[in-house]
Amino acid sequence: MSTPDPTIDDALVRRLLAAQFPEWAELPLAPVPLSGMDNATFRLGEDMSVRLPRYARWVGQVEREHRWLPKLAPHLPLPVSEPLAMGRPGEGYPYPWSVYRWLEGETATTEGLADPVRTAIELAGFVAALQAIDPTGGPGPEWSNAFRGVPMGDERDSLASEARVRPKIAALKGLVDTDAVTAVWEAALAAPAWEGPPVWVHGDLATGNLLSVDGRLSAVIDFGTLAVGDPACDLLPAWKFLPSGARDVFRAELGVDDATWARGRGWGLAASLPVPDDPFYADPARVTTALRHLDALIADLD
Repeated sequence: MSTPDPTIDDALVRRLLAAQFPEWAELPLAPVPLSGMDNATFRLGEDMSVRLPRYARWVGQVEREHRWLPKLAPHLPLPVSEPLAMGRPGEGYPYPWSVYRWLEGETATTEGLADPVRTAIELAGFVAALQAIDPTGGPGPEWSNAFRGVPMGDERDSLASEARVRPKIAALKGLVDTDAVTAVWEAALAAPAWEGPPVWVHGDLATGNLLSVDGRLSAVIDFGTLAVGDPACDLLPAWKFLPSGARDVFRAELGVDDATWARGRGWGLAASLPVPDDPFYADPARVTTALRHLDALIADLD
């Protein structure tokens, strides 16, 4: 991925607020410690946040969230990101940006779950409710949502494209059992394609986008990869979030068939491959976590 265009810091956000939303310009402002690689997030006052894309690729998510989240939210069993205002490019920052309602909670972690089985049921209920919403007019897989929801093996530049996955697997030789990893990937490619109608997918139900309070799911955030397509990509939490004892519960609650589960493993694999030159994996703890996810995916195929 290319270097982000703008330098995003407190001073820039202050200038943007003063120019476009002066009523909020004097509120306390602080960067969120874990704001992600694709967007910079700041807490604004007690009950708002400011989110700014770091890269041109993610600009489309701003309009997408503002358009669709107010329509989806009433049908979902957990709170989701709530857009309050859309900012314009300005003050040296070239992209649209957003002000959101602040959602209480901390980043949900596997280790911090009070009741993993209950979490699996609640998360499955969220995914099922999202899939049940009328997808008419919804955005298909496209550049700005990272082509989430494409068929497995699709050649477009998604996380799960052959052009991305195969070199990542090869780069791990000597660190993991690449034959076993390849078997997971090839099982996903061989699985029959989704035959149902396209459905809504969040696209990135990883731990960083799930909030919890006292070990229980409290909200789902960051719908930048929101799309209408194959539901397999929203099975990610089965391997990247839920412990093994809750995985089967999650699948049973959703009623996932073998083919979709196999494709979901493919997405889970693609999202778990640590690559030495990827800045996301500069933190050794992230590599350890990714390798643990790979072990879960390999074990699930056996």
